[in-house]
Amino acid sequence: MGHHAHVLIALDKQPDYKIEQLAEILGVTTRSVVNILNDLVDGGYLTKIRSGRRNRYEINRAASLRHLTSGDRTVRDLIKYLGKFR
Repeated sequence: MGHHAHVLIALDKQPDYKIEQLAEILGVTTRSVVNILNDLVDGGYLTKIRSGRRNRYEINRAASLRHLTSGDRTVRDLIKYLGKFR
């Protein structure tokens, strides 16, 4: 499972995680987390919401996955499936 999916799972569990916390959970740099978050926002999987000086990310559960092997699935399906293994 890629880091992008890990970020979605983490944000599903705790939407208020800070970038530093996500980096620690994933075992990657904060810069990597920023890139992953930007990818997920650009792909329509997350919406970035400004909250004071921080950003909060909301998962778009209805977004379709784009890989050919999972194009008929949504982010909701992915989180539900992968959440079984937490």
